[in-house]
Amino acid sequence: MKSPLVIYIPGLLPKPAPAVHRDALYRSLMHGLSAHAPDVAAQIDRQREAFDLVSWTFDFYGEHRDIELDQPSIDAMLEHTVAPDTAVDEASTFSRRLLRWFYLLGDFFPFLIPYLADERVEMHIRDLRRYATDDNGIAQHVREMLKLPLRAAAKSGRPTLLIAHSMGSVIAWDTLWQMSHEDNDHVRLDTLLTMGSPLGQRFIQRHLLGHDRLGHARYPSNIVNWKNLSARGDLTSVDPRLSNDFGQMLKLDLVESLDDEEILNWFRLDGKLNVHAEYGYLANPATAKFVAAWWQTVTSI
Repeated sequence: MKSPLVIYIPGLLPKPAPAVHRDALYRSLMHGLSAHAPDVAAQIDRQREAFDLVSWTFDFYGEHRDIELDQPSIDAMLEHTVAPDTAVDEASTFSRRLLRWFYLLGDFFPFLIPYLADERVEMHIRDLRRYATDDNGIAQHVREMLKLPLRAAAKSGRPTLLIAHSMGSVIAWDTLWQMSHEDNDHVRLDTLLTMGSPLGQRFIQRHLLGHDRLGHARYPSNIVNWKNLSARGDLTSVDPRLSNDFGQMLKLDLVESLDDEEILNWFRLDGKLNVHAEYGYLANPATAKFVAAWWQTVTSI
């Protein structure tokens, strides 16, 4: 049995240098696993190469984020193994719920976006358009970066879990679609785990590869199981249920399972709750339980 591989692809915005970023991500994931599946945590820790990072953001932005901006927040998050009561309350405030409805309104009626978008949303839309138009070949370059470890894992027969956070889930979709329909690849992904994904947004769906196709041609055909996690109050995954948008994949027997789950993300940055943070998603008990179940399944075969 080949050793399992977890591949992680992050979302938008500059990230720390690859080695530093990987260590912070790995530390977050292992925190949850150590608390909720210590046997699996010990197995993974004995083979650190089991966790791989697709570090694409430097090529996109031309800069790294200073890890020291996040380190105190990561340390504070790792003091807990379940969400503190304060995080539960803050994630469900009236203002967050109201803002979610504004975002949904903008998704249904795109002409309203300029009136509803703040500076952060405008920046994300700008970056998304740069990716969607493949400006200077950047989107294809990013997809090729993900294809490399996927192909290597398939060639060596390693069971693979792809974890995709935020915009990383869009890159994952496009990459897997392209490998299915254009590259003639024989890659079969055991499991896709999306976290804080914008794939439920109509705006995003109109830019996915395959969006203009019908039937099997519209979807990737190389995903066995798909799990989607959305944090309460996460405005990137403003439509948290992907099973109603991509349920056709089940009917077409393109996936064996497609499940959604709501979680609580207690990561705080600069004192403010940031329910979209990748570190918080990775440290979450739901992530730990899912990764542990996958690991135990593929190592028992």
